[in-house]
Amino acid sequence: MNLLVIFGLMCLQCSEILTRLSIKDMPEENMNVPEMIRYHGYPCETHNITTQDGYILTLHRIPHGREKGEGGGFPTFLQHGFVDSSATWTMNPPSQSLAFILADNGFDVWLGNSRGNVYSNKHTHLTTKDDKYWDFSWDEMAKYDLPACVEYVLNVTEHQQLHYVGHSQGTTIGFAGFSQNKVLASKILTFFALAPVATVQHIKGAIKFLSNFAPFMKKIIDLFGIRDFLPSNAILEFIAQEICGHSHSSEKVCGNIVFLIAGFDTSNLNDTRLPVYLSHLPSGTSVKDFLHYLQMVKSGKFIMYDYGSTEKNQLNYHQSTPPLYNISSCEVPVAIYSGSQDWLADPEDIHNSILHFLPNILSTKNLDSWNHLDFVWGIEANRFVYTDVVKQMLERTDL
Repeated sequence: MNLLVIFGLMCLQCSEILTRLSIKDMPEENMNVPEMIRYHGYPCETHNITTQDGYILTLHRIPHGREKGEGGGFPTFLQHGFVDSSATWTMNPPSQSLAFILADNGFDVWLGNSRGNVYSNKHTHLTTKDDKYWDFSWDEMAKYDLPACVEYVLNVTEHQQLHYVGHSQGTTIGFAGFSQNKVLASKILTFFALAPVATVQHIKGAIKFLSNFAPFMKKIIDLFGIRDFLPSNAILEFIAQEICGHSHSSEKVCGNIVFLIAGFDTSNLNDTRLPVYLSHLPSGTSVKDFLHYLQMVKSGKFIMYDYGSTEKNQLNYHQSTPPLYNISSCEVPVAIYSGSQDWLADPEDIHNSILHFLPNILSTKNLDSWNHLDFVWGIEANRFVYTDVVKQMLERTDL
């Protein structure tokens, strides 16, 4: 199939996948995040904040657990991964979802939503129909979104610091933001990095496959003005054929861009929850955000977005090539959780670009059979990861 046609068809069509599911419908399939939180008996607040460059972000808050109604716990901020949303922390039952577990342990839980996703798609003067709205990657999330969110949470809760939990791209913007912005870093008591991503040179899956076409894809974007990353069925089918091949992996997940990026092994997932996952994902981002990762596959570096020419880079960075992020400048105490079967946060990349450079690592834990999504949806995530996260949080705070 002609790649020009494939890339030009970009729009979200997950309904076909959902109609093939034989699993009984679940109520959460048709709920938004506040509805899911309240469905399980927890309080929920919705907060809107505006970044320095005009993006309006939505934060979801669980101020306390079901049994602890007084509130006032230590603030904890959870940041989702690529094409994800705050839903990722609430889509499993309370005993398996980190947001609920933290709330029940006395924490004031805040769930972030990056610019461009379904909950944070507004701007002070732009709309999603404007190309300029989509002119961002995770660079801007680290530079603008993260400081705005952290500052807002601390102002509302009247605390000086908070715990930060990032998954996937949530760790990428953490490493970038905390290494560049020392004021921001000083407000983070602990950084819990689940499936951490800095470099992606050794990844597998859709990003690895499409990195071969990155220059061509950028030309198509410049020509047609395609800005929002919402792959169509035609694109998904093409990529799935290349990545899944003739394996016996479930077609339910192998036809979804999230699983094609992160890995389609569902052995650690509760298959009965798949309709819930697929009804909330992908949640949207910019094509530029996606291209940024494609570029990093080729460069093998933790680096800012490459505008593709000396002139454009000079205009944006005042130098001919994109600047590197210096992860060794991230002095925030970090706890690392990784998986040996992770397609996106590859163990070799973690070893080469994270573990050898972070100056303040509190702990590391690797799970041999885990992939990228197990850290947010895994059946035993509470047993192997969340229990440890809560323990370290409690030790480092006075609740």
